[in-house]
Amino acid sequence: MRKVLPLALSGLFALSACQFAGNGDDPVDEARRLNTMAAFPLHAYIPDPASDGAKTVSRAQWVLGRQCMVRLGFSGFATLDPKAVESTYPVRQGTFTSEDMPGDDTPYGVVDPDLAAEHGYHNRKTDTSAQPQQWPADQYAALTGTFESGDSRVTHGHRIPEGGCLGEATRKIYGPAPKATKVNGVKLSGYYSLALELWYESHKRASKDPAWKKADSAWSACMKKKGFHYSDPDKASIDSHWFGPGKPSDKEKKTAAADARCKLDTGYVPAVHSLDVRTQKSSIGSNKEKLEALRAADERAVRNARTIVTRAS
Repeated sequence: MRKVLPLALSGLFALSACQFAGNGDDPVDEARRLNTMAAFPLHAYIPDPASDGAKTVSRAQWVLGRQCMVRLGFSGFATLDPKAVESTYPVRQGTFTSEDMPGDDTPYGVVDPDLAAEHGYHNRKTDTSAQPQQWPADQYAALTGTFESGDSRVTHGHRIPEGGCLGEATRKIYGPAPKATKVNGVKLSGYYSLALELWYESHKRASKDPAWKKADSAWSACMKKKGFHYSDPDKASIDSHWFGPGKPSDKEKKTAAADARCKLDTGYVPAVHSLDVRTQKSSIGSNKEKLEALRAADERAVRNARTIVTRAS
């Protein structure tokens, strides 16, 4: 999500540290609570990948994907156990993957000074809902319909379906995919693309509010007093110095700790969260019918998936 949605979601205004602490909650706990995707209204329209329904859909995709791969001439897939791969997603064999990269999947970045002082901006949590699994190039292409230069769209005399076998399976479970859209340069063609598009667009509208700059300015002034010169939290978290190999440097840790402390001292997170919630509610109100239709489609997909899994048992 953080690749689609920017870090620095602006706020209405910068609250003072005493005002923030005066609500009876520990500032770090409050910031953590608001610094999750679940703390936003549009999250209700993005299914939890760790839910039973989502896991059932994933298993059904692999059940249908297995049948498709056998049809395409990969006879070894006849013995594939969908349960063994339902919590994975395919990557091409030899693809470099690394979890030791700066960044995280939270809306506002670092908010705990102690953790930031230990890990810097390397706070990306391992996704426990799905893990990458490597497949040989020909199988990967057939599973996903993703091709590199020189790859054939035909395997064993059969044309690979659009989106590969897993894409075909998804269409059988959900129905025709919605029209693809681009969000911040990223192409979205999934069944939850509307919610993600609205998330980004509502944030974009919020960023035009003068209060956005006020929240960023308060944070930036706090950082300047500590010897760090960044105009907003985004600039700090994506500083090119943090992207080198190895563990976070002392400079990165000190910067991240100051970043988190200034978010607490200026009330940055509750301020920006208030603005995000307001704009998201407006987006939901203007698109309620479409969003509810997509939620109903997801419920139908889960029912379809259960039927597919039961028949395959």
